[in-house]
Amino acid sequence: MEFGIFNSLYLPKRLSDRDPIGAEHSRLMDEVAWTQAADRAGFKYTWATEHHFLDEYSHLSANEVFLAYVAGTTSNIHIGSGIFNITPPVNHPARIAERAAMLDHLSGGRFELGMGRGSSSTEQKGFGIEDPALTKLMFDEVVAELPKMWKDQPYAHDGQFFSMPERNVLPKPYTRPHPPLWVAAGNPGTFEKAAKMGLGVLCFANSSPEELAPLIETYKKNIEKAEPIGGYINNNIMVTSQMLCLQDGDRARQIATDITMSYQHSQVYRYLDTFPKPNWVPDWPATLPEPTVEILELGVRAGTICIGDPDEVERAVQSYVNIGADQLVFGMLSTTMPIEVAVEAVDTFGRHVLPKFDKDPVHSTTRQREAQLAAKA
Repeated sequence: MEFGIFNSLYLPKRLSDRDPIGAEHSRLMDEVAWTQAADRAGFKYTWATEHHFLDEYSHLSANEVFLAYVAGTTSNIHIGSGIFNITPPVNHPARIAERAAMLDHLSGGRFELGMGRGSSSTEQKGFGIEDPALTKLMFDEVVAELPKMWKDQPYAHDGQFFSMPERNVLPKPYTRPHPPLWVAAGNPGTFEKAAKMGLGVLCFANSSPEELAPLIETYKKNIEKAEPIGGYINNNIMVTSQMLCLQDGDRARQIATDITMSYQHSQVYRYLDTFPKPNWVPDWPATLPEPTVEILELGVRAGTICIGDPDEVERAVQSYVNIGADQLVFGMLSTTMPIEVAVEAVDTFGRHVLPKFDKDPVHSTTRQREAQLAAKA
């Protein structure tokens, strides 16, 4: 099991009302400081989202800029787009290929390309996409073209959603043949499709380990017969969760009751309207209640939430190992958790929990790519 963090620049009114002028900048720099702390603590990945127009939920629109800055201030952590939106009205595919290659160079081969098609009509219509169903077709057309753009010969394309005359897309990636490829997924069909294409999965579903198990099983069965769209298979499933690992488990629970976790969860269903909304989630502007210590205790005992002392968090991590997840990623600043607490938590996790599960200094994506290319040589 490998570990990462998830950058989203969540900025709820609790923070912006407290500091109307400086909150956005302060929280952005918190994301940087937290990522630097995760790098020092041995976390192998950071994933930065791309969202547009989603007030409060995510102000991280230009994640390629954020990742380039982070690349220059860290040394080992892989920087991933979680995601780049590859639908042509949002980002021209050639620009995706260029940005990915440039980030790969600037990070010294530490960039990982996570892709998606967006999940909010607020974003899609903002870029002129009136029918969300078209984004599936757009994704399918673009995803297979990116590896072609990274080859040495000039590239041309005449398709339904984008066309370009013969051009040499530059620069070529630092990582040959290209950085690891991932796709955002949340339903069985996408897990199966990703596996058959040889793509890693970025799983952003709000599900328990038990609910994720059949999706991971579907992926692992189909990855064995993958026909990769790129130069190698990325057999990987990343799962996002929450984490607050402190030496004092009671203190962790108490902090977790008042960091707007449920408010953020309500924001998910406020904006990401291509996700099916469970019956227990109220219609916005009504929001879910914040968890009590008693509710959190149930999750800790069940091993479904990574909140508590190191031993308790270790048991929760093991539940994700048991279902076959390859990487566990924590969106700790998708809350109003103070930066000092977030840094303390990644440090505590890095010293006491991470070494028990991740004993390989080499990133899984690097090891897989090198092994497959060596087998072809």
